[in-house]
Amino acid sequence: MSTNNQTHQAWLPDLVYLEGRFQPDRAVVCDSAGKIERIAKSEEVPDAIRLSGRALLPGMVNAHSHAFQRMIRGRTEHRSQHSTDSFWTWREQMYAAANSLEPDDIYAVSRLAFLEMALTGITAVGEFHYLHHSRDGSPYSDPNLLEREVIRAARDVGIRIALLRVAYARAGYQTEPNPQQVRFIEDSPDVYLKNLEQLLTVKDDMAWVGVAPHSVRAVPLDYLKTIVTFANEHALPVHMHVAEQPAEVSACIAEYGRSPVSLLETEGLLSKRFTGVHAIHVTPKAIAALARGGAFVCACPTTERNLGDGVVPVDAYFDAGVRVSLGTDSQIQIDLLEDARELEYHLRLQKMERNVLSPMLAQRLFDCATVSGAASIGFDGGRIAAGAPADFFTVDLNDPSIAGAAVDDLLTNIVFSLARTAVRDVVVGGRRIVEDGKHR
Repeated sequence: MSTNNQTHQAWLPDLVYLEGRFQPDRAVVCDSAGKIERIAKSEEVPDAIRLSGRALLPGMVNAHSHAFQRMIRGRTEHRSQHSTDSFWTWREQMYAAANSLEPDDIYAVSRLAFLEMALTGITAVGEFHYLHHSRDGSPYSDPNLLEREVIRAARDVGIRIALLRVAYARAGYQTEPNPQQVRFIEDSPDVYLKNLEQLLTVKDDMAWVGVAPHSVRAVPLDYLKTIVTFANEHALPVHMHVAEQPAEVSACIAEYGRSPVSLLETEGLLSKRFTGVHAIHVTPKAIAALARGGAFVCACPTTERNLGDGVVPVDAYFDAGVRVSLGTDSQIQIDLLEDARELEYHLRLQKMERNVLSPMLAQRLFDCATVSGAASIGFDGGRIAAGAPADFFTVDLNDPSIAGAAVDDLLTNIVFSLARTAVRDVVVGGRRIVEDGKHR
């Protein structure tokens, strides 16, 4: 249909997730700019694309990804030469993989990771990218060559990307340089910001840039303050690993006399644009500080349990009003609904009780995967409403994983039981990139 010289497209499933519940007889009408123009009744759009037997939900947002780590899936699940394996021994194997990749490899593995995301209903990703240089540590003639390869991979798959360019200055406090980190290091904020500014020209509805100081152990305080100030002046999202490991907290206290979150708050670095990734080993004071700053937390529970990191205290974050997003991080499994349900399940194991994150359990978890994730990466998405980006996915209501669900408990079935193979269509910016479970 055509109105006011603009081409419109309407999608008509059996059910649409609107304002916290599934509603029948609703069509999602998209405009030529890739936005949702309106929600209409079926009789108002007789030529709508019919999606029979399907429910339509807002696209999910993966707020923390290291796409290249998709290549080591299944290759670290064995005892190393160390007597005890941990995050730190896993990191050695990850570094070895990172140092084997040429630019075309970065593109290929990123495209594979983003394709898998698309097939599971993820329509946008925050890519926490820290591979900058060639394998010997020397800069490419284009210092953002690898960043551009990652962005190209996302564009080719058809999902949105916030390229969160990582600042990495050192191996750690009073730590000798690590030769396995030579591809990451930009040892001054001036170098980092010069390279970041060249990348800021990448800005449209499908790709944009954010600032990502790796962690307090990798970025000294003066460097950290300089680049976060730049990010705030340019309204860029800021993402940072925070309190993922007890050793990181201890090192921060040794260097600054404060924990990572306390340091961030007292130095004025927390804001509504700041996302602390993991934020596991925190005190009630730290949680309150994140809440006062309006900051997000990004939990990555599949990776966190795979690495033995610990359990994110999501109940305490929710109680304090801290918004929580989700990430697939190391790509050991790409299924954001699995990450959502793990937020609850990990707490059940820890507390030996059920429904810890109630009330409105399924909705709260789904919000982590959608609206909170979108806001975390600087994007007004994760919802089905007029004016929102036309990003959504459908699920097969007859899939065995959710068959028999009533409308009132459909979201609970989707959050806690949906199989990834039940995702049938994925639309980004009004354009269908997955049809009947297959990507083009």
